[in-house]
Amino acid sequence: MNQSKALLSVDHLVIATQQDPRVLINDVTFEVHEGEAVGVVGESGSGKTLSALSILGLLPRGVAVTEGSIEYNGVDLAKISAQEMRKIRGSEISMVYQDPMTALNPVMKIGDQLLEVIESHEKLDGSSAERVWEALREVGIPDVGRAMESYPHEFSGGMRQRVMIAMALILSPKLLIADEPTTALDVTIQQQILALVAEERRKRKMSMLWITHDLGVVANLVDRLIVMYAGRIVEAGSVKEIFTNPQHPYTHGLLASLPVTKDKSRKRLTSIVGVPQKPWLVGQSCSFAPRCFKATSECANQIPQLVGTLEKSVACFHPMGVES
Repeated sequence: MNQSKALLSVDHLVIATQQDPRVLINDVTFEVHEGEAVGVVGESGSGKTLSALSILGLLPRGVAVTEGSIEYNGVDLAKISAQEMRKIRGSEISMVYQDPMTALNPVMKIGDQLLEVIESHEKLDGSSAERVWEALREVGIPDVGRAMESYPHEFSGGMRQRVMIAMALILSPKLLIADEPTTALDVTIQQQILALVAEERRKRKMSMLWITHDLGVVANLVDRLIVMYAGRIVEAGSVKEIFTNPQHPYTHGLLASLPVTKDKSRKRLTSIVGVPQKPWLVGQSCSFAPRCFKATSECANQIPQLVGTLEKSVACFHPMGVES
C-alpha cells in the first residue's frame, strides 16, 4: 500500500444539474497519492468521466459541484477561479481524452498544437520547438520532423493518441488523468499505448487516474481500483484485493464477465441482469439492489456506506463471502 501523502483528495463530492436539479455524483470520496496510479472502473453512466472532469473544472454547462471538496496539493479546485484553474490545467494536472480526433484541432499542424500548449503557460523561446520534438520522439512518433508539419487526419488512431499523450506530458504534470484513451483502438495498438503510459509514469514518477469500463485493461497498470456504480463508489482497494477477493456483488459480476484465457471449454461469459439505475432515481436505497441476487429489504430502504481501509473498502450490507 502506498504510504506517500495524498496529491489529490476528493471528499464527499456531489455533482448535480443546476436546473431541474438531479444528483449525478453522490458522496464520492477517494485519494490519489504521490506516484500512485488509481483506476476508476464502472459501466457507462456510472459517473467515472464526470468525476474526472470536475477535477479540471471542465464540467458540462448546467452541471456543477454542489457539495464536497477537490483538494490538489492543499488547494480546493472546486473553489478557485477560472483563471487560477487555467494555471493548473495542463501544467500540474493533464488529461488524455477518449477520442483524439475530437480533442485535436483538425486545421492546426501537430507541432503548432504542442507549441500552443507551452505558450498557454510559458513564453515561447528558442528551445520550445526542441521540446516539442523531444515530446513527440518520447512517445514513439516516427519521423518527428514530418509529424510536426502534419495534420491530425494524416495520422492513424494510435498515432493520434500518442500525440495526445505527448501533449499531456509536455509540461511535466504531477497528475495525469486518462479517460478511456484506448477504447477506440485495436488490441495490439491498445497494448502499445498501455505500455507507453506505464513507462512514462515510471520515468516521471507521476501520479495517474485511469478511467475505464474494462477491468482487464487496468489489471497491470494501476496500484488501486475504485469501482463506481450509479454515481457512487461501491468498492475500492488494492488491485490484488479487488481481483482476488471482490466483496461487492457488482464487482464480482464485473470480474465474472471477463474472459479467462485458460478456459479451454469456452464457457459462456456471465452477465449482470438488468440495467443500471439513473443516479437521481435511486432514492434512499442501494443503487445496485434491483440487479443484485443478495438484495434484501434492508438494501431497498437504506443507502450502504463505504466502510473499510485504503487497502479495501466496500459499500454493501451483504458482501460476498459473508452469509446474509
